[in-house]
Parts: sequence; structure tokens; C-alpha cells
Amino acid sequence: MSTGPRRTSDILQALALGPSDRISVRQIVSALGERTYALLIVVLGLPNCLPMPPPIPLISGILLFFIALQLAVGWPSPWLPKRMLDHTIARDVVAKAATRAVPYLVWLERVARPRLGVFESEVAIRFMGVALLAFSLALVTAAPVIGQIPLGLAVCLVGLGLVERDGYVVVGGLAVGMVGTSLSLGFVFAVIASATAIF
Repeated sequence: MSTGPRRTSDILQALALGPSDRISVRQIVSALGERTYALLIVVLGLPNCLPMPPPIPLISGILLFFIALQLAVGWPSPWLPKRMLDHTIARDVVAKAATRAVPYLVWLERVARPRLGVFESEVAIRFMGVALLAFSLALVTAAPVIGQIPLGLAVCLVGLGLVERDGYVVVGGLAVGMVGTSLSLGFVFAVIASATAIF
């Protein structure tokens, strides 16, 4: 008897476990299976939902940029350069993020259901790719340690909305992402203004 596709929470818990201290991007992509686009978005957003030091937001932002660009142009499945696929992440970072997030993911998986089918259209998917492009750039320029948290939450919500086909979750993620992007822009302008004043 078929048990259906694995839930996002189950996949994240499996990724957090393993014999090695580090996990490669290639291993993560392989574990995500046929829903790679949506689940990879969730995985890239997840570490940034917690206070994280550089270079975690930078790496996540760069990877998300590549994924979002392909989503925006309608690429059938995500592609990443070999160098990126071979990059490794400390497994304890993945485990910490999964431990914090899984209870919320389980709750969201229970309440989410297919709604607002307009977000399943090709045009809407490409629009979300463009929005995620903006979020990825904002993630790269976010204030250190905590500035990426709203963007991490936004990216996770958009990815989960795509997995569960729940347009309301996607809308929530886009709204949070706009707030996070505004905060990142404010940080960048503040840095530029300070540098201008000094020099």
C-alpha cells in the first residue's frame, strides 16, 4: 500500500541525521527527490530562520539566487554548478535548524491544503521566481546574525506553500519577504550613509 510522498518535516529530520560531520549540497538535492525546487527553497530558507553568523546567509542567498533564476525562466528542474553541489555545510547547523523548525512544519503540514490554485499556473510560478530573486539578494545584504531571519521565514513559507499547494501560505511568505527586503535595504542605505559621512 502506498504511503504517499514524504512530508517536508520527515525529509529535514533525515537530513539532520548521518555519520559525517558535514553534508554536501549534492546530498541535500539528492534527498529532496522529485519536489526538488520547492523543497530546496525550504532547505535554503530554514537555517536563516535562526540567528546565524556569516557565511551561512551569504551561501544560502547565492544558492537561492541560482534556484530562483531558473524558476523565473521556467527551467524544468534545478541545476547547480558542480562546485556548489560539492560545497558542504556543517550537519549540526542543519540539525539545529531542523530541531527548531520541525514542530512548526508538522503543524503547518496539518493545516495546509490546496488553496488559491492561481499560484499553480506557469505565470505565477515565474512571478514567485522573480520574488525569490529579490529575497536572495536581500539575504546576501542582510544585517549580520539576525537581519536574515524575516527573509529565512519568508523563503520557507513560499517553499512550503509550493509543496502543499497552499496559495495562502505563499501569500504569507511573500508578505513577510517584502518586510525582510525593506529591512535589508534600510541596512544597506545606513551602511552607505555612514561610509559617506566618514569619507
